[in-house]
Amino acid sequence: MPLRIRFFLLSQYCVFAVMAQGILMPPPLRQGNRVAIISPSSTPDSIVVERGCDILRQWGYEPVVGTNALNKYHGFAGTIEERTTDLLWALRDTTIRAILCSRGGDGAVQLLSHIPLEEFRDNPKWFLGFSDATALHSAWVSAGVMSLHSTMCEGIAARADNDSSILALRGVLEGSLPCYQVPSHPLDQKGVGEGVLVGGNLSVLCGVAGSEYDFLQRVDEGLILFIEDTDEGISKVDRMLHLLEVRGILSRLKGIVVGHFSKYKAPENDFEDMYAMLHEYLRGLPIPVCYDFPSGHHSGANLPLVEGCPVRLSVSEEGTMLEFLN
Repeated sequence: MPLRIRFFLLSQYCVFAVMAQGILMPPPLRQGNRVAIISPSSTPDSIVVERGCDILRQWGYEPVVGTNALNKYHGFAGTIEERTTDLLWALRDTTIRAILCSRGGDGAVQLLSHIPLEEFRDNPKWFLGFSDATALHSAWVSAGVMSLHSTMCEGIAARADNDSSILALRGVLEGSLPCYQVPSHPLDQKGVGEGVLVGGNLSVLCGVAGSEYDFLQRVDEGLILFIEDTDEGISKVDRMLHLLEVRGILSRLKGIVVGHFSKYKAPENDFEDMYAMLHEYLRGLPIPVCYDFPSGHHSGANLPLVEGCPVRLSVSEEGTMLEFLN
């Protein structure tokens, strides 16, 4: 099964239905809307930021780069105070309709203790990013607002307009929900599950465990968990899975979407690769599990995922379908 994407236009009824579950979907963007570019993590390349802004202009939006987005401070894009200032500006400015991270890296979690959850709840707007931005996705959903796990400035600038990731990203921003169909993987666990999708970079989401910004605690009903990572060894990922188990998270899952794990040494502990270890750990769970889903640190695509949105995960011999329910 080749990668396929279908879209479902959202109606007013659909948005109200999502709100009834306690997690608000931000309104879609319109031509002329302003999009803030901020750097809550590491310092971006200014050329990459400008290229991303050029593409946003081609889409009909007005990009606005945060005052401190290009700053440098010990590897971060400015001090904690400077990065927090940019995020609060982007949240509170009512003319800003979406917030796009310039890049990932490290440091987003440092901002959380400086921003009350009410700031995210009182200013619902799309937040876009992945990797280190997982910490902020967790805060967004914990506050009761959906967010968009997606490519950032570099990916937007590098991918053509007909790229599947870009098509899906624009579709969500403009008011559509995607339905993805991806090829099967030999380690897939068959089945169907429904729940609220949350997840992202595994090490980052484990880093906010137990806090008020932890979206794994925010969602009471069943969860569909998406996990991926980079630069984390097999044994470290194994420990993260045990952490999820002792917290009681794995027992609440209705399905797992496994993305790509990159830049690690293999073999390790007699496991040929990361997927072999994950399969050893997850095969006993009576839920659907799909592998190599093209999102996050994936060499092929970075399909956007709506964090906090109800989904249906269907894994069969033919492939995997991930449908965002409206």
